Amino acid sequence: MKNLDKVTWSETGRESNNQEQESQLETSHNRSALFSDPWKPYQRPRAIVKEWLLKLRCCLEAMCGMEWYGYAALGILMAVLSFLMDLSVTKLLRAHQWLYMKLEGNSLLQFFCWTLYPSCLCAVSSSFSHNICPFSTGSGIPEVRTMLAGIEMPHYLSLTNMFTKFLGLICVLAAGSTVFLGKVGPFVHLSTMVGAYLSNLCSLIQGNKKDKAAGEMLVVAAAVGVASCFGAPISGVLFSVEVMCSHFSLRYYVPCFFSAACGALTFRLFSVWSGDGETLQALIKTNFLTALPFYPLEILLFAFLGLLCGAVSCCYLFCHRWILQFTKTNPVFIKMLTTEKGLYSGIVAFLLASVTFPHSAGQYMASKYTTKQLLTSLLDSRQWSSQSLNASVQLDPEYLLEWTSSWGPVYFSLAFFLLMKMWMLVLACTLPVPAGYFMPIFVYGAALGRLLGEGVAYVLSTGMTSGQQWASINPGGYALAGAAALSGAVTHTLSPALLAIELTGQFSHAVPVLLATLLANALARSGHRPSFYDALSISKRLPHLPSLKKVCPRLPSTPVGQVLGVKSVQLQKAAGPAEVQHAVNTSSETQIPVVDSHESQILLGFVLRSELLMFLRHSETETLDKHLDEVCCIHPTSVLLSPHNTVQEAHSVLSLVGAQTLFVTERGRLVGLITWPEMKKILEDLAKEI
Repeated sequence: MKNLDKVTWSETGRESNNQEQESQLETSHNRSALFSDPWKPYQRPRAIVKEWLLKLRCCLEAMCGMEWYGYAALGILMAVLSFLMDLSVTKLLRAHQWLYMKLEGNSLLQFFCWTLYPSCLCAVSSSFSHNICPFSTGSGIPEVRTMLAGIEMPHYLSLTNMFTKFLGLICVLAAGSTVFLGKVGPFVHLSTMVGAYLSNLCSLIQGNKKDKAAGEMLVVAAAVGVASCFGAPISGVLFSVEVMCSHFSLRYYVPCFFSAACGALTFRLFSVWSGDGETLQALIKTNFLTALPFYPLEILLFAFLGLLCGAVSCCYLFCHRWILQFTKTNPVFIKMLTTEKGLYSGIVAFLLASVTFPHSAGQYMASKYTTKQLLTSLLDSRQWSSQSLNASVQLDPEYLLEWTSSWGPVYFSLAFFLLMKMWMLVLACTLPVPAGYFMPIFVYGAALGRLLGEGVAYVLSTGMTSGQQWASINPGGYALAGAAALSGAVTHTLSPALLAIELTGQFSHAVPVLLATLLANALARSGHRPSFYDALSISKRLPHLPSLKKVCPRLPSTPVGQVLGVKSVQLQKAAGPAEVQHAVNTSSETQIPVVDSHESQILLGFVLRSELLMFLRHSETETLDKHLDEVCCIHPTSVLLSPHNTVQEAHSVLSLVGAQTLFVTERGRLVGLITWPEMKKILEDLAKEI
């Protein structure tokens, strides 16, 4: 009867509503004959557009999945963002140079112009990032690696973070080579944010949600970030394999290469359309000789360069870890980096700009060059030492003039550049701004290789009787190998070797570049030293297991039995509705283990929470008292862990298999289970012990 009353009441309500709508339609028709419904105008055109959109979606899905269009859109969008960022930075740098040149003749005003411009930009970037989104500072690569390892960090993928990081990075890059910071790391983070939104869009269009597809899009985005910065798709994919993923699946290869190729192609096409080049070519123009790129005996010198870069990387990483620890323990730095980030950034940028002032120490460091101009000049194939000593040779104002001074030969300027930029780069790493640290190390390695190449060319051309035989030594090749070796040693990767070749197009130096990078990595990895990104993860106490292994190798070898929490809720196969109801109320897991009996504790498998809810509804409708195994399907477990397995092994299984729950058994008896939230808590507890 109650249901009957509800039905009659609803019918009368509908009739009254229909009468009201008809009266409203009549009055609206009398007011205007143009609109049939003032709240939903243009219903027929909207229906036609919706129908055509559905047909378009069907056509697109017939050719390939929607995720492939997302991969292409990701590469194109990141190339557009990279080009817009480079264009904005170029305009701001030209404005600074124009203002500096207009003040020529007044050294005091030029000093203030040179120092206050980057100081204000860094202060604005730091204050803007701190007030809008504090998560936008830094590189972003340690956080992205942690997310790809399975740890959820939603704040680092927000739209606010993307907007803040993009504008803050433009301000930092516009500060020029005085601050000496890059854009690779933050751009990889930006690419990951865009990839996350495109993944959600593809899932929305397809009408389903795929967690694996979302993770795949983030891995692809990491490769696109590097490819869109340099137009180097192959090294971008290799970077994603080495740095971003602790376990790289083979199914990621084709999407990574496809999206990275779209990004690199679009980025280079924008360079052609903007007038920077006539056709698709390498980003850094070089003029190495292809007939005889290097002598066979120079392989030993390239090997020595690799060992030298490995030793310098160890020194730099030690200084970097020390400055990170010092800023977290010194009370002055703690206060400024907590409450006065803008003031701290302005002071540090002013100090760095004062050191690089062209009328002081900056004249020995080629301080007027931008980062790209520094790299282009260092990769010049001509011998600077022979040109600077030969008065009859006219100096090239594009390259040699900024490195030549009355203080001494060219290699003295290179040595002074290396000495000063070491501590300046370590100090710049403490700035709370969105910044990348890969490209400065790449340029620093090029300067180190250039110094060795100039020294070898000078000694062999003047100190040996067979000087004519060694007259064609190319110092630019040493600069290329040094750039790849040092950056690879600092990040503990080999992808910079391929990046150096793709960036310049000099495949003739592939063997010495790879040899130097391998030797530098071997020296830098000895003693379980953490890489640059590992040091950042450790400093931020991120639950990233590969980084935790570097600082304390015993932590990942902790047995799983020692970190298991409270024993999980379990059901026996003969459980009734009351026991099932208790398990559903006390546990929030999607997979609940099923044992033979509470006495034996022999694990039979697991049952899904959704099936348990159906079992309860079935028991309410029917009076028959049935057991769990008679209604629900007990799923077998494919992977089991032992209490003696380590935390690292459990983490690897969760990452590779993609399971949400792992059951821990001993001789078939259920001991406990490990889920992703519990694994995150375990890693956080391990990180707190550092």
